[in-house]
Amino acid sequence: MALPLPPGLTPPEIAFLCEMELVTIIPRQRLEGLKLLGGPTPPLTPPHRTNLPLWLALLLKRQKRANIAPPPWLSPSSLGEILDLETGLSTFSPPPNLSFKPLSSTSTSTPTPISPPFTPSSTASAPSDALPYHWLELGEILLEAAADDFDDPDAVRRLLRDLRDARMAKVRAMVEKLEAGGGVRIAGVGGMEVAEGRAFLGGVVDGLRKIEARREKEEDGGGSGDDDMDDL
Repeated sequence: MALPLPPGLTPPEIAFLCEMELVTIIPRQRLEGLKLLGGPTPPLTPPHRTNLPLWLALLLKRQKRANIAPPPWLSPSSLGEILDLETGLSTFSPPPNLSFKPLSSTSTSTPTPISPPFTPSSTASAPSDALPYHWLELGEILLEAAADDFDDPDAVRRLLRDLRDARMAKVRAMVEKLEAGGGVRIAGVGGMEVAEGRAFLGGVVDGLRKIEARREKEEDGGGSGDDDMDDL
């Protein structure tokens, strides 16, 4: 009998989805375009830059056929500014603005938002003042596979670690607020942060649900509720 899967996506699954993000490469040799399920890729002609899915960019990098241009937000100066913003806010720093497109060429209805990995939030043209949804896992993947494409990889590693610590402290504060019966806003939380915090956040939410159910049972005259304490 197979063991039940944990709810939600695991960190390895989040990292796998991150590989669909578009990044900018600088080809080192001519290559024909490829016909992929997500659509054809353009031919590669050095030194013209082009955007490709991260998984394909990593493959070309390992084969020494291309270099990867880190997105602007992954520079030491941008990460330092975002870290200063994070430490000055009780909430998470604002994410990049989503792109929008109409449902069809003739549609007059409200356009639909384009979210990762379908918005170029990690290409060379991405904004430098906001962390995208896959910021943590993408940064770690690029530092592992393409550290030589960074001007100062050690500084980027240090700033990513500091950002992660600052933002995880806010996640822990969210847990304390939930335990106190308050509400929280999770706008700006990244994919890997959701996966890593799901276990203890889910435990807090489940506990609050049990407390609320016991309270409702007591109000309905269904008993003193002492026996229900075993469920907590």
